[in-house]
Amino acid sequence: MVQLDFYSTLVAASLVLLLGRWLVARIGFLRTYNIPEPVAGGLLVALLLLAFRGLTDIEVRFDPSLQTPLMLAFFATIGLNADFASLKKGGRIVAIFLLVVTALLVLQNAMGIALATALGLDPLMGLLAGSVTLSGGHGTGAAWGAVFSEQYGVASASELAIASATFGLVLGGLIGGPVARLLIKRVEVPGVGQPQPRLPKGFEQPNQERLITAFSFIETLALVAISLKAGTLLNSAIQGTAFELPTFVCVLFVGVVLRNGLSILGWHQVFEREVSVLGNVSCRCSWRLR
Repeated sequence: MVQLDFYSTLVAASLVLLLGRWLVARIGFLRTYNIPEPVAGGLLVALLLLAFRGLTDIEVRFDPSLQTPLMLAFFATIGLNADFASLKKGGRIVAIFLLVVTALLVLQNAMGIALATALGLDPLMGLLAGSVTLSGGHGTGAAWGAVFSEQYGVASASELAIASATFGLVLGGLIGGPVARLLIKRVEVPGVGQPQPRLPKGFEQPNQERLITAFSFIETLALVAISLKAGTLLNSAIQGTAFELPTFVCVLFVGVVLRNGLSILGWHQVFEREVSVLGNVSCRCSWRLR
């Protein structure tokens, strides 16, 4: 067995992400069906490592010490981007959309549990193949997969979650693209097919676009760190109670409270674009460190 240390694992994760980007840029199928770069690169490397292990009987293992902090950071950024004021501005349309999405989530879970039960499988597998991955995506699937595996003994839960999320992406591309084209053709969507005004560059019109700077990054990093610490403390406080939840849910909740609390009090305006960048980096790296 070959055990990679912390730095070697970090290098390997970075190279896998770059490989995924290279593959997506050059293979039209991956772009057409919106396969994430970490999934594209990670799947190829996983197959190569599997072949290497089969030929040499040598297993390569990575240092997982960064995986959990990065995953929690990803969910912290989701919470920090949840602005209730923006939802309120959407009004009736957003409320209807929320009801429709909620109904679809229930339908996904009901079908997943029913099919898993009919096949003689653990109903939790149906949840993983339902809204956890089909709506939550790879990041949410990986997080819940770890919970189902460690706390409920579901074998290969993380692998099932990643496979289900990837299947959802591919099938969503096959169905979503044609349906979207049909709707655009049948329904007049304002702005579609019309020339769009050219937006000014940030360095030409600094008031038009907020730039990512070292200081703003430190501010965002501080918000994420506070969410991580407060979320883990909250998780410890509710252990053994009726309200016990996974750590990442507590971190996400703290992020939501922090974001909206700062906005209501007028103390700080969260830089959403920077939060999204930090969240994407955290999520992609955490996938590759599994």
